[in-house]
Amino acid sequence: MSFAAAKPRLTPEEYLAIERNADHKSEYFAGEIFAMAGDSERHNLIVTNVSGELSALLKKRPDKVYSNCMRVKISQSGVYTYPDVVVVCRSPSFEDERKDTLLNPTLIVEVLSESTEAYDRGKKFEHYRRIASLDEYLLIAQDRCRIEQFIKQNDGKWLFSEVNSPGAIVKLPSVDCELAVAEVYDKVEFEKEDEIKRR
Repeated sequence: MSFAAAKPRLTPEEYLAIERNADHKSEYFAGEIFAMAGDSERHNLIVTNVSGELSALLKKRPDKVYSNCMRVKISQSGVYTYPDVVVVCRSPSFEDERKDTLLNPTLIVEVLSESTEAYDRGKKFEHYRRIASLDEYLLIAQDRCRIEQFIKQNDGKWLFSEVNSPGAIVKLPSVDCELAVAEVYDKVEFEKEDEIKRR
């Protein structure tokens, strides 16, 4: 009987050394590296729209908006991940002097895809909820007009709501501004097969 050799586990330091020299992004958890898949046109448009809108809304304020190249470390569980959009309202805190791994996000936005939707809703959100600074989480569909919002309450529980109208406004209490759904989906074209899947 033969056994396959166990895959060596990487330390966070080893992961960062590899990641900082890689030509593609990978996430990290419990000693393993997970390569990130490429994004669709719709995914990219939504991320660009949200990042642009939030940057404009917060322009005269100290808040900072980062797009999907800013790595976030969830210190409580040791996860390193790349949210689609991150906002920091307080002074940003980083893991080290490289300032490429954020520790204290206020708002995180993820754009859903078929391959990541279950993870973004489930285990990933479970990890995110352990970040003390995180006050709000948005999940944005890319196959239809739908934004799901989770807001942390004073008792630590999360309040859920959703909008699915292009004319709606999403109030973001964590950053004290409003996001127009029409702007989130600007230039995004939904395909007929997406409509059929939802019936």
